Amino acid sequence: MKLVVVTAGLTQPSSTRLLADRLTEATVRRLTDRPTEVTVRVIELRDLAVDIANNFVTGFPGARLRAAIEAVTEADGLIAVTPVFSASYSGLFKSFFDVVEPTALAGKPTLIAATGGTPRHSLALEHALRPLFAYLRAMVAPTAVYAASEDWGGGGDGFADGLAERIDRAATELADLLRGRTPAPAEAGLGDAAGSRPGREPGRQPELEPEPELDVVPFEQQLAALRR
Repeated sequence: MKLVVVTAGLTQPSSTRLLADRLTEATVRRLTDRPTEVTVRVIELRDLAVDIANNFVTGFPGARLRAAIEAVTEADGLIAVTPVFSASYSGLFKSFFDVVEPTALAGKPTLIAATGGTPRHSLALEHALRPLFAYLRAMVAPTAVYAASEDWGGGGDGFADGLAERIDRAATELADLLRGRTPAPAEAGLGDAAGSRPGREPGRQPELEPEPELDVVPFEQQLAALRR
């Protein structure tokens, strides 16, 4: 199984890369609790910034950018992490996915995450990243992870309260998507089995009550009655 991680952090070290690494580690743990071989490739977009700009000017990707695009396209799953600038994803992050074919991510299990200086920008995940990957038709995990500056440190695992839990939940969801597991009807609150309800056989349609006969008065008669 191939897992590709795209991170758009600009500094080194980067909190964006750190969050990407934590999400990757948690996802791999959940995948390898069963006999599954997982290969991970991390793509640092800051190393491809010039290549991405040249692609926009020339219309052709260089060798490094082409290899990165192929890795994303051929991956079984994707983790995409960006810093938040001006209440949205970074321009470098968006530019990379602009040069990826619009259909390349169709149906691909994807986990989205972001970092920022303040918790107030956490909604960028829902009003910017999720719509972007919905347009690309990726299968995005329900839980998106945002880490503000204050989320780092303070706990035994290096996280403030809540961040570790969000990472674990998102990683579990991505691992489930990669395995192709969907909730059973009982888990989704739809009864004991598909098409079943208490008191009747599974798959059998309920008997319908006959509709009462209606006494319909033609419009002409109603109009004549009003003229009297």
